[in-house]
Amino acid sequence: MLSIGSKLTSWLYEGVICSLQPASYSVFEMDTSLYNHYEEKVRPCIDLIDSLRALGVEKDLALPAIAVIGDQSSGKSSVLEALSGVGLPRGSGIVTRCPLELKLKKAKKETEWKATIRYEDEYKELTSPSEVEKEIRTAQNAMAGSGKGISDKLISLEIESDNVPDLTLIDLPGIARVAVQGQPYDIGEQIKKLIRKFIEKEETINLVVVPCNVDIATTEALKMAQDVDQSGERTLGILTKPDLVDKGAEQNIVDVVNNMVIHLKKGYMIVKCRGQQDINENLTLADATDKELSFFENHSHFSQFLEDRKATTGCLAERLTTELVEHINKTLPMLEEQIETKLEQTKKKLERYGEGIPVEELERTAFFVSKLTSFTQDIANATRGEDTESESNERLFSVVRGEFQKWKHNLDTSTTAFQKKMRKEVMVYDSVYRGRELPGFINYKTFESIVKDQIKHLETPAISTLKNVSEIVRKSFIEIAKNSFIGFPHLLRTAKTKIEELKRQQEGHAEAVIQTQFKMEQIIYAQDGIYTKSLSETKEQNTDGNKEPNSKKNSGFSFSISDTVYAFGTSSNASVQEMSTHIQSYYTIAGQRLADQIPMIILHFVLREFAYNLHLSMLQLLQDRERMSEYLKEETNIARERKELRDRVQRLTQARHRLANFC
Repeated sequence: MLSIGSKLTSWLYEGVICSLQPASYSVFEMDTSLYNHYEEKVRPCIDLIDSLRALGVEKDLALPAIAVIGDQSSGKSSVLEALSGVGLPRGSGIVTRCPLELKLKKAKKETEWKATIRYEDEYKELTSPSEVEKEIRTAQNAMAGSGKGISDKLISLEIESDNVPDLTLIDLPGIARVAVQGQPYDIGEQIKKLIRKFIEKEETINLVVVPCNVDIATTEALKMAQDVDQSGERTLGILTKPDLVDKGAEQNIVDVVNNMVIHLKKGYMIVKCRGQQDINENLTLADATDKELSFFENHSHFSQFLEDRKATTGCLAERLTTELVEHINKTLPMLEEQIETKLEQTKKKLERYGEGIPVEELERTAFFVSKLTSFTQDIANATRGEDTESESNERLFSVVRGEFQKWKHNLDTSTTAFQKKMRKEVMVYDSVYRGRELPGFINYKTFESIVKDQIKHLETPAISTLKNVSEIVRKSFIEIAKNSFIGFPHLLRTAKTKIEELKRQQEGHAEAVIQTQFKMEQIIYAQDGIYTKSLSETKEQNTDGNKEPNSKKNSGFSFSISDTVYAFGTSSNASVQEMSTHIQSYYTIAGQRLADQIPMIILHFVLREFAYNLHLSMLQLLQDRERMSEYLKEETNIARERKELRDRVQRLTQARHRLANFC
């Protein structure tokens, strides 16, 4: 696949194009051997993309294409007529009112001309070129109305003849600057929006048609192409109406074609097609081709373009075929990847929509049970920290763990308040209540008062942690419900109601237990052995200049003894140091206890019991069989969206198959 384009390019230039002399070249003619080679190498590439477009793949992904754009009266229709060999709608104002996909297929010599036109649900076979113009007008009226409006719906015209090149083009409406009678006031903007929809795609080659008798820098079509393709890599300029160039201005046109005015990497070509006078005189397209060649051969300034193969419709046809095949080859690998990605995404989305609601009663019941079970299983997985993930791609358990870490940090940083409280209490005791006791003998009631008061202050952040986690769980459960009950608004609303009710219930239970826990913490208690060990470790830690409080042994609360002692006179030093040692020892124990106990309470009530009670509550819906039809009533657009997803899977699967066979 990767080498097709380069081989085709070499073959086109060396095997066909370069072997034909401009003067004797008859547009689109080739002998049988060349035709067979051409049919084997070129046609399959173009047919592949045409078949993908026929499948409707362009609804999902951009396909390689050549879009033809130009200002009104730029000669765009004349160029397409010369390439296709058929007359297209002509007249004043907007003639092309819908995008026209022009698929040209070269047939063997003496093959009978035939064509087909498709739009919406219409399909018609044509047997004569004279039918084309009328049928296109009929199609445009059906798509865009009988007035002068436009439509973005595509008309597809396929022509098979021995007088056309292998080429697919998309003709777009000419750019109008001013609305005429019968047109919408914003017709110009409508047309630009439609054109931009095609030409902004990286997969599109933009063929810009510009008449020679206007200043190229002022043409709206070229400006639009430059806006979406600033480097000019996807833009090819086509100059028309060279016979209308004012005498003495020919060199300006020569400079444009030689890419010296507005640079485009693909450059410019120049053609002379039938004008209105030629049509009035019934000049045939074949005669127009001969007349075009004669014009360039005998022109003093433009004859040089024949040698460079930058002039005549025949050379343009060759160039466009080459460009299209190269472009297809370049984009195929990326297109294959895009189809795989889009197909996988569509399948996943379709899985979420399910297969639809069964008709039979037993099957409907089984479907209902499956929906409820799948939902409650996803809830259970989330609470266990397994595969279910939230929109932010963070698992529920990971987010909850983060809240518990904040709680632990709150415990670890609460010692500053303890120190201030302790200083005040010790100062009062030492100056007012100490009698004959020597310094250093602590008062147990003072110790107990400080401990109780400060632990009480921890209840508020503990309740705050509970409420934060409860809200996180609620949001996560509702998100799971949305994913589980896509398209079932009544079932989703019921699930949301139950989640809200259980959230309040479980949060209330957990809050009551946390409050009880803090009431119990007002009992200053620790096993003798545990407290003795903590006291010993604290004294060891504070020996030799009061080591840093955050040592490996200290996993709970901590104090800086030197900072605490500094605030008091020398008579209080011993009392403060002793009090600090005991408080630090006890809070190490209490902090470790609360650091684990509060999260365990929350996990039990707000995750495990919440999920279990929600499971029971949802399964109770099975007992209300009379409302099962109501619960399973889908949104009106779900069936349509499911069908669209199935159609997309089907066409992308077929597209992938065709790409695989092409390789």
